[in-house]
Amino acid sequence: MTHAKCVVRMDLWIDPVFDARLAREADMALRVAPAKGDDKSAWQFLVQAHVYQISAARHELPLHFHAGAELLARCPGLLCVSSTGAGHDTVDVDACSRAGVLVVNQIGGNAQSVGEMALGLMLALSRRIVESDRTLRRERGFTRESLMGHDLSGQTLGIVGIGHTGTRTAALARAFGMPVLAHDPLLDDAEVRGRGAEPADLPELLQRSDIVSLHCPLNADTVGLFDAQRFASMKRGALFVSTARGGIHDESALLAALTSGHLGGAALDVWQSEPPPLDHPLLTLPNVVATWHTAGVSHEGRHQIAAVAADQVVSLLRGERPPRMVNPDAWPTFQRRLAESGLQRFG
Repeated sequence: MTHAKCVVRMDLWIDPVFDARLAREADMALRVAPAKGDDKSAWQFLVQAHVYQISAARHELPLHFHAGAELLARCPGLLCVSSTGAGHDTVDVDACSRAGVLVVNQIGGNAQSVGEMALGLMLALSRRIVESDRTLRRERGFTRESLMGHDLSGQTLGIVGIGHTGTRTAALARAFGMPVLAHDPLLDDAEVRGRGAEPADLPELLQRSDIVSLHCPLNADTVGLFDAQRFASMKRGALFVSTARGGIHDESALLAALTSGHLGGAALDVWQSEPPPLDHPLLTLPNVVATWHTAGVSHEGRHQIAAVAADQVVSLLRGERPPRMVNPDAWPTFQRRLAESGLQRFG
């Protein structure tokens, strides 16, 4: 059968299950475009695309391949942009909506992976695991008590954003014996309780929590949400953890809160610039645990994300309503454009 439905992705790493799933569809062609070094070939693929499977990591994809107004204008046949992740930092959702292009993500696909990483970062901070490892590799003559930390059990965890990853983090924290508070302006108190946490407004959560963990999206409401004032309102000695997105917390304000001794430590998986420069001042502090946006990057998490993404692409090109729409307002226009394209007759 003639290939009619064209899916394009860049040659960035993705679990092989994605390509394998699309290969089972006789009416679908997958094109893999070079992300760097051969823009001409990449554009030749992109202009044919009905679905653009795009990386969610803004720093690994060249800016001109982000799904903004310029790319949309060059790709008039594009029907859908599918983010390879829960986030969609590389997609201008408003521009897509104006162009009648559906945006989908894979939210929830790696919630278990991110939840486990968040708990791992809390353990590393609270029990000073990374400090102990570093010290043992370079020094002798220190005492075990000089690296004494705290059990997680009994510490109050404050979760900011109790969506898929926040809910999994809350469940894991309760297994460690941690009381859990959560702030989420999109949910009512009953829903927050149903997701395993006691609801609290943000000021109350910051005042009561021994550990604050971010699980909210980066958007207009959350950019710079954790500034100097927010950090100052946290309990003295509290720990700050983020597996959310860089830009939600002010890195300079966090540095000041740590160096002043107001905060006891921080674990950061996300950064304003990723990876952060080697001379970033936060990387010089012994009570900072640093990783590079790897909370969802486990073998299992990446496999699940790729499998969910491929299934969703196949179903939406059949005209089935996808479960993870970022801009549901574009769905009627997408349906009309899909019907006009004639692609469904190949399904």
